[in-house]
Amino acid sequence: MVVFGSVSGAPGVTTTALALAAVWPPEVDGGVRPVMVEADPSGGDLMIRFGLPASPSLLDVAAAAGQPYPGSLLGAVSELPFGVRAVVAVPGRGPCREAVRLLAGEAGRSVLLGDGRDLGTVLLDVGRLGEDVGPLLQAADQVVLVARGGAEPLTHVSVCGLDVDACAGRLTLAVVGPCLYPAEEIANTLGIGRVVFLPWDAKGVAAMNNPKQSVLRIAGFRPSPLLTAARMLARQLAHPQETTTRTSARGGGRLTEKCAVHLGGSSRTALVPGPGAEESGP
Repeated sequence: MVVFGSVSGAPGVTTTALALAAVWPPEVDGGVRPVMVEADPSGGDLMIRFGLPASPSLLDVAAAAGQPYPGSLLGAVSELPFGVRAVVAVPGRGPCREAVRLLAGEAGRSVLLGDGRDLGTVLLDVGRLGEDVGPLLQAADQVVLVARGGAEPLTHVSVCGLDVDACAGRLTLAVVGPCLYPAEEIANTLGIGRVVFLPWDAKGVAAMNNPKQSVLRIAGFRPSPLLTAARMLARQLAHPQETTTRTSARGGGRLTEKCAVHLGGSSRTALVPGPGAEESGP
């Protein structure tokens, strides 16, 4: 199970999880395609985006979790137009928050993880990290924290309270869009072992959001930059033993200053661009 989340804003957690589901290495899990699960306590987007029915959904998985024989996660899967299997969530904070709370329990985690006979990977989109998803982070084989590349979003990562030590060896920071800072310096400052960059790719995102049947281009003439980068990240997550502690797709700029930010009585390192540095948006 790979958990995707953010600490602030909307940096593209769902898009990142969908992109990785689309390009997950076919040789992993005996060729079984992964399942992307929309488990955001604040509510889902994919049901409306792709015009899917209200059932099956995350609510069905949560309701079954407490039963003696909850069945397989595959019973709630919908097929998205670009070939990704997903368990979608209904819009609305109330029902989704309760569903995520149930999934974070022991019975819910057993449904997500399956048993020893099950093959496949679950890509769990939990949206913004909070107390509701703590047990899911603990149960995850890999955790991908998604953030934009500006000084403020990266500073939010540094003060979010995420137990980096508890996630040691399992945590990846995926920086989406332009970033002034090289991966190695971000990793050293935040104490995160692996930092990767995902490009801001409007055409690639539009292709994934197209409700019509489509095939995503990840190779050949003018492949999608997002999917190309996502494929590299997917291989690193699927084969963590083969990757180095830090991976950089692109970098730029330098962190020339560091400052201590005090939050709740603790001191953490934050990122501050050097003089003359400018942040660029997507």
